[in-house]
Amino acid sequence: MGFWKTWFSTPESVATSKTTSFEEHTGEINGSSVNGDAAARNAERIVFSTERDIDLYELEELCDAVGWSRRPLRKVKKAIEHSFLVASMWQVRGNQRRLIGFARATSDHAFNATIWDVVVHPDFQGKGLGKALMKYVLKKLRSEEISNVTLFADPHVVDFYRSMGFMADPEGIKGMFWYPH
Repeated sequence: MGFWKTWFSTPESVATSKTTSFEEHTGEINGSSVNGDAAARNAERIVFSTERDIDLYELEELCDAVGWSRRPLRKVKKAIEHSFLVASMWQVRGNQRRLIGFARATSDHAFNATIWDVVVHPDFQGKGLGKALMKYVLKKLRSEEISNVTLFADPHVVDFYRSMGFMADPEGIKGMFWYPH
């Protein structure tokens, strides 16, 4: 339980606060404050949402930006509809918003969840927003009393997830895969 306590019971340097159906990320982007006075707040802010009404073409553009292979939009829509949790991250300027991050999780609704499709636009990588998105997803899963969280990671992002406390199964590989021939 120590891992979860470090994530959810200590004060965080990057906090979230409720704003209607979104949660606003407070911190800095490109050195400019996103939680300052009203003028700065209207200039640019980052918000998180669990709303599932995501423009699939906008999501496809985000995935294209990181070089992911295209998937049939009807299947992406179905995956979102059947996910336990859908989290999106938006850059908001005035009344315009841009999808800059996305993640989803499937679950048995009791004990286990698996995180899928974590993506952050390259323009926003290296600024702590991927970590903030993952913390947001983990916080939402823990609020549903999900105690076991897994994910699959490409080799080039394994260190990112390790830095967040994820580890390879310490008791050895238990997972197995089946693929159609």
